[in-house]
Amino acid sequence: MNQQLKYRHELKFFINQHQFYIIRQRLKSLMRPDANVGPTGEYHIRSLYFDDMHNKALHEKLGGIRDRVKYRIRIYNIQDNVIHFEKKMKRDDYIAKIKEPLTRDMYDAIAAGDFECLNRPDKPLLMELYNEMNHSLLRPKVIVDYVREPYVCHHGNVRITFDKDLMTGLHSTDIFNKNLDPVRAIDDNLIILEVKFDEYIPDAIKTAVQLEGLNRQSASKYVICRKFLKLNTWEDY
Repeated sequence: MNQQLKYRHELKFFINQHQFYIIRQRLKSLMRPDANVGPTGEYHIRSLYFDDMHNKALHEKLGGIRDRVKYRIRIYNIQDNVIHFEKKMKRDDYIAKIKEPLTRDMYDAIAAGDFECLNRPDKPLLMELYNEMNHSLLRPKVIVDYVREPYVCHHGNVRITFDKDLMTGLHSTDIFNKNLDPVRAIDDNLIILEVKFDEYIPDAIKTAVQLEGLNRQSASKYVICRKFLKLNTWEDY
């Protein structure tokens, strides 16, 4: 599994609507939209994050632990044609991600508490998840929901995304729940800017984004939504 890992830089910032319009306008002449966007230049992401019986992922993030992992199931545009179980690994400002596809039947089984479909010795990530669910009681914790506007540049393999309308599902962990009524998890004026790259960012893009003047943020979307859930429900961690 380690042979597949490629760690990249990941920087996150809170920006307001005014900053968003300025930065986006600058980037449009330097980068192209991601190939997966729809007519609006965006797509919708919904993730179901998992944590163990000790809420290890949450507490390690809050405690500033340098090396940590998160597990999530992710879908796009609330459709079931692409479902991935992902493991995201973080080391300081570097991230790596591995993933395995799930069928809708596999997702439904996992959502119902039946993890036997993950018992696949030929699939290391699925086997890891199976063991985590059986031994560490890894379980669904919170839905994270947002709209992403992504731009890419092959120089430096740069990817810049604007994540808008961050919401969470308060009383459901079923990402296909048609009655899910997600609620906003941060101020509606805030957008999360993420900058990912391999070794370098071209100077023109660096100048356009002006990272030095932005409000660097450390809280992940998972943590933001878990904190919101704690404040607005009886959840205790």
